[in-house]
Amino acid sequence: MKSLTTDQESHLPELGNEDAEHQQFLTFVSAGETFGISILAIKEILEFGDLTHVPMMPEYVRGVMNLRGSVVPVIDLSARLGREISTEGKRTCIVIVEVQYEDEVLDIGVVVDGVNEVIEIPAENIEPSPAFGASIRTDFISGMARIDEKFVVLLDVNHVLSIEELSILDQAGKVSAPVQTETQA
Repeated sequence: MKSLTTDQESHLPELGNEDAEHQQFLTFVSAGETFGISILAIKEILEFGDLTHVPMMPEYVRGVMNLRGSVVPVIDLSARLGREISTEGKRTCIVIVEVQYEDEVLDIGVVVDGVNEVIEIPAENIEPSPAFGASIRTDFISGMARIDEKFVVLLDVNHVLSIEELSILDQAGKVSAPVQTETQA
């Protein structure tokens, strides 16, 4: 797989940090909507492909991939947010994010329709998660960023990939090693 970004140190995002005047977010599209994730949670971006299906997983688990010898579960963000499963296109990619699970940091792949850009957002342009009216669960939203005249939904990856789902994914990774891609099978 081809990596499209540079390596970054392993840090988890802290959106509520009042000391930060500006925060950087990777923006991307999923199911026609623009979202953002703190770059502190982003490990890398890969071209879509070479997934191994794991039976009896929730619909939003697309499978697992081999990332430099490690088994990484891959989630379809659109399906995880209660929408239809993503259809692969020219810009479809897998964003590798780091999430906290108990005392570990796990890598999880997230299928998105396309990556836009990294943007810096002043803290005063980030509003709290709405109490109602959002098209996704409010606990998945860490904030709403005002960019020009639009809002970008900032996702909380530790809630989108909650402890229950991470437990399922962790078991899938342990059961699935070694990884075979479809071209190897």
